[in-house]
Amino acid sequence: MLLDRVLRFGVSAGSLTVHYPHGLSRRYGDGTGAPVAFAVSSSAAATRIAINPELQLGEAYMDGSLTLRQGSLFDLLLLLMGNFRAAGSPAHHRLLARARVAARRLHQFNPVAVARNNVAHHYDLDGRLYDLFLDADRQYSCAYFASPDATLEEAQTAKMRHIAAKLALQPGQTVLDIGSGWGGLALYLAKYAEVDVTGLTLSTGQHEAATARARTAGLSHRVRFLLRDYREMTGRFDRIVSVGMFEHVGLNHYGEFFRQCAALLKPDGVAVLHAINRPTGPDATSPWIQKYIFPGGSIPALSEVLPPLERAGLTLSDAEILRLHYAETLRHWRRRFLARRAEAVALYDERFARMWEFYLAASEAAFRLGDLNVFQLQFLRRQQALPITRRYMAEAEAALARRDHPVPVPRAAE
Repeated sequence: MLLDRVLRFGVSAGSLTVHYPHGLSRRYGDGTGAPVAFAVSSSAAATRIAINPELQLGEAYMDGSLTLRQGSLFDLLLLLMGNFRAAGSPAHHRLLARARVAARRLHQFNPVAVARNNVAHHYDLDGRLYDLFLDADRQYSCAYFASPDATLEEAQTAKMRHIAAKLALQPGQTVLDIGSGWGGLALYLAKYAEVDVTGLTLSTGQHEAATARARTAGLSHRVRFLLRDYREMTGRFDRIVSVGMFEHVGLNHYGEFFRQCAALLKPDGVAVLHAINRPTGPDATSPWIQKYIFPGGSIPALSEVLPPLERAGLTLSDAEILRLHYAETLRHWRRRFLARRAEAVALYDERFARMWEFYLAASEAAFRLGDLNVFQLQFLRRQQALPITRRYMAEAEAALARRDHPVPVPRAAE
């Protein structure tokens, strides 16, 4: 009954019931809130969860040895994560956490060949999977909810507008988009800011889809997509933007990333980096996320990002923290996925659908509780490159809003 001891140690709030093997049930918490209940199919599964919950809880849900009896998976994860965040972790969990932190440089070693394989693991899945939960533009990063009732589509457009305003773009400028995904941001910048964009991706599926979208939109003269690692890029650009890619760089390579940005940025250039942030400081990637979702991935803390940025000779000129915007984005994604879950099962199988559901629910819970948020960093080579107040951002954002609403976008091609 190791799991029973772990839950009694950590769960003091809420209403949790666990149905153990052989008909035994136990209740945890103070009885407040919506009740949540799950069953564990075997003593061995319960022991594995108790010893290493960060890996085994997700695996147990994937293989069906943990099944929900009441409430949703998100309800369960929010209850468990919230309680253990407040209570701390048992001693053996802390030992495992320290071991993961000690080994993270090994797990985040991402030379070009390894980076390609890691990207393919996630982004070269069947494109129809992403259509189950993303917006039609396939924006696969944190949206920007300028109003609480914004739709996902509106919030994703607002995110692109918000970033474009920070880039202080002028027609005809050259922009490098590092980690261009299915091409949505590059196409937006080319269409509404009238700039020339080069997008980089390591995903063959994304490269093909983005190239086809540029052709369909009649923007091939302004946008090109390359199947290339950022470390292999040459030339100089007026602007650099990177959204949702830095999490794949790896702790060992932060200095390399910023040195390359400095080399690729013109003397009066401006760059904007949008990435997930650890507001509580450096830590290791979840072992379940690392194994099943983002191999080689790492979520940085600002304390790890700013020193290599400064050492590369770059100047931080603006920083913004988006706190609950990703939680809201994930809420939309999770609900859309659940509404079309049967299609995910048809594409892959039940185990995969359970894995993806766990990924979305656990991510939303982490952002909802404040364990994660998003930073947007603007940086320069010369501090004289931009006006000395932020007024230009608001003015550019308002001007773009007048041009991009409503936004007709071609659907991401297969």
